[in-house]
Amino acid sequence: MDFSLSGNAGTQAAALMSLYEEPLWGGPRENLIDPFGYGGYLLEVYDKASKKLIYSIGFNTLFEEWRMTEQAQKETQAWVNSVVMPYPHQPVMTVLLARNYSTDNKDTLMVLEIDPSSIFIDRSPLNNHSVTNIQIKGKPSNKVDLVFLAEGYTNAEKDKFIADAGKFTGSLFSVPPFDQCREDFNVYAVFLESEESGTDFSGKGIFKNTALNAGFYTFGTDRYLTTPDMKSIRDAVWNLSCDAVFVLVNSEVYGGGGMYNFYAIGTVDNESTAQVFVHEFGHSFAGLADEYFSSETSHNDFYNIRFEPWSPNITTLVDFDGKWKDLLPSGTPVPTPPEAPYSEGIGVFEGGGYLAKGIYRPMDHCMMRDLTPFCPVCSRSILRMVDYWSDRKIR
Repeated sequence: MDFSLSGNAGTQAAALMSLYEEPLWGGPRENLIDPFGYGGYLLEVYDKASKKLIYSIGFNTLFEEWRMTEQAQKETQAWVNSVVMPYPHQPVMTVLLARNYSTDNKDTLMVLEIDPSSIFIDRSPLNNHSVTNIQIKGKPSNKVDLVFLAEGYTNAEKDKFIADAGKFTGSLFSVPPFDQCREDFNVYAVFLESEESGTDFSGKGIFKNTALNAGFYTFGTDRYLTTPDMKSIRDAVWNLSCDAVFVLVNSEVYGGGGMYNFYAIGTVDNESTAQVFVHEFGHSFAGLADEYFSSETSHNDFYNIRFEPWSPNITTLVDFDGKWKDLLPSGTPVPTPPEAPYSEGIGVFEGGGYLAKGIYRPMDHCMMRDLTPFCPVCSRSILRMVDYWSDRKIR
């Protein structure tokens, strides 16, 4: 489902752009109802006849982040987005909801009836891009299907892209807890030819003709690398099992980005490339929040501290029982002082989610703060997500 999100800092709306039938569904067949409650948006699919919920999935969008910027205080914009679902056998009602920053309720943005036999569903084939199997470990419905997409690689750089995808695969499975999950992943590399090598640096007046229109200076932040072109990403994987997307950008400059159940993106040739890749994949795959609180961001008060954030690795203590309270060592004070004997273990340390006060993180250091190893809280969240996409009972 391709749809637009339009609005500004105060309001948003959704509208259908097109429905497209892809040739296969590689996602879970048993875990069809989202068990996590993550994301700023939620798609629910109901059987029209029985009104029964038959599918749901949460996700984030770049538009959601844009609404927190100063620009959104002055302008109204529209952004293209995409979300996928299993193809229905009978007519269904789909409901698109958005989390309300002020109330934490989920507001209905769009209700759409879909008849699977409709002539208005696009069934035309799209471009067949070159696909390289990096590793195949089993049936797509029982594995996490990770797809690397090429951005800023010319045709002459195709071999470099394949090598980069292999390098990043190795990086992922060398980092705990992913090192115990290699058998749970199928990994593919999809080559998209760009006319020019590299990516945009709009803040420096540099623009390149590339396949996915990625660039630095997202929302004015020089290291924030994204693409607003979600439809091109989905179109690129139209005939491939795809549970998670990582866009490899052919650049040596430090930067990246990641949005839950949307995509992650990063450059390939910086000295910190491997760590940035895993950090951004933590966002997009497991819904992990940034735990840093002193760096420049483009967001204005991204979290409303009156409510419990949905990400599993930060808390406002509004509902800490639903987070990592069960992992705290006995006698750990809440909040936890960042000093001995607590500073090296699991606690509730103030600072996270871009705020120094009012939000707390599980450990003093973690991949989601400073590119050190994942803490036990983040690791557990990753393993639960692997279970979900592997269509087995979630630990």
